[in-house]
Amino acid sequence: MRRVVIDMKNYLFADAIARALQSADSDFDVYRIEKQGDTAAHCQLVQPYALLMEVSGYPPLQLEQRLKLRDEVKRECPMCKIVLIVDENAEKAQAVKVLQAKRDGLIDQFIYGSISAAYLSAVIDTL
Repeated sequence: MRRVVIDMKNYLFADAIARALQSADSDFDVYRIEKQGDTAAHCQLVQPYALLMEVSGYPPLQLEQRLKLRDEVKRECPMCKIVLIVDENAEKAQAVKVLQAKRDGLIDQFIYGSISAAYLSAVIDTL
């Protein structure tokens, strides 16, 4: 089983992502972060294959804060893949920054919020 941790403010979107991953590939064991601030401790506990985090223009979901959290998670879980999800239509400035973070090798992958569930599952599966 590959564990995937989802850290998103929008519970409905996080739940949809969890369901999409679980239905597309039974090899994914999905955990959702219920409370902001618990991500690093939860990752240390479950040692995930991947951490999916939402990025927006508002704290604590801004890219700079997410990259700090990435550093914290990577110290305890160096093999964990970091994937950022951003709404490229509503968060254009953040989407540009996330794209640059991928180019700079700071994250393993990024996903726009407008993709299909099947494509999301395929991306996570091929990390």
